[in-house]
Amino acid sequence: MAKMVPTPPPGFDDLPVDEQIDFVQSLWDRIAATSEQVPVPEWHHDIIRERLAAYTANPGVGRSWTDVRADIARKLRER
Repeated sequence: MAKMVPTPPPGFDDLPVDEQIDFVQSLWDRIAATSEQVPVPEWHHDIIRERLAAYTANPGVGRSWTDVRADIARKLRER
């Protein structure tokens, strides 16, 4: 069973959405500052192993990150 998520601090629900997002972002930044303490779930490792095996079996099928990033940037500019 999943852990219960604590209720937000008093007044959180009264904040405008942009301030709620800023608050959540600041919480995430605090967690990210000590990312070495955040456990990596085993299923993440499983996916990495699967993708590495797929790449090793057929390295010519994928695209470089540079190409993918350029395509994303181009599509965002076209919006």
